Amino acid sequence: MSNKEGSGGFRKRKYDNFPHNQRREGKDVNASSPVMVAFKSFQQELDARHDKYERLVKLSRDITVESKRTIFLLHRITSAPDLEEILTESEIKLDGVRQKILQVAQELSGEDMHQFHRAITIGLQEYVEAVSFQHFIKTRSLISMDEINKQLIFTTEDNGKENKTPSSDAQDNQFGTWRLKVTPVDYLLGVADLTGELMRMCINSVGNGDIDTPFEVSQFLRQVYDGFSFIGNTGPYEVSKKLYTLKQSLAKVENACYALKVRGSEIPKHMLADVFSVKTEMIDQEEGIS
Repeated sequence: MSNKEGSGGFRKRKYDNFPHNQRREGKDVNASSPVMVAFKSFQQELDARHDKYERLVKLSRDITVESKRTIFLLHRITSAPDLEEILTESEIKLDGVRQKILQVAQELSGEDMHQFHRAITIGLQEYVEAVSFQHFIKTRSLISMDEINKQLIFTTEDNGKENKTPSSDAQDNQFGTWRLKVTPVDYLLGVADLTGELMRMCINSVGNGDIDTPFEVSQFLRQVYDGFSFIGNTGPYEVSKKLYTLKQSLAKVENACYALKVRGSEIPKHMLADVFSVKTEMIDQEEGIS
């Protein structure tokens, strides 16, 4: 047995080779030392950053919830008699969402947005989806990222009263001006989610006997799909991952247009939705097998 091992066959610890009086004993840490002062400042900075991140996560959750409620409201347009009333109500809801985004912009004042982007991206995507959905209902066109960002310029005055005003690119917090820019990835992911809402609107329209909306939605989705096809696998992973879902939504809408065009005259309007739903299930099963 080696002389480095004790009677029990275990290797001795390194400090057992030193006399007890020469072992390193714990000493009181000097809180005023430069090292401790530096690490104390690091701790305070990290704690403040973590707290800010958690506040942004909560704001993003609120933005997501309110944006979803706006989308649910806009879906009532297919069956509601008064279009303008619902659009006005949706604009009020979106104004409330923008007030939450103002709080995000204030939290990010002086910070690098990309360090906190993961905390707010879900909320921004849902906001883009809600705004673009409302814009499509109004104009049958796609809202641009620049138009969205123009709505996210805020000027606070008169003790916190917020007014959206166009201003210069420079941020001037001294005069209460904040802005938040939606990133291209947030915009693309929001538009990709929009296609699913348009597919649902198409289904509701068919059920209500509206034969114009499905063809308008089909043409629009084809243009969006062509645009995403140019990006392909060269874009961010999240964008390319949603291309398959976008293709499914387009197939369902085109199938509805086929049913309306070929068999619409022979099928009663109240039965179109049933025929369409059956064909949709068949498409899902075929794509699942393949």
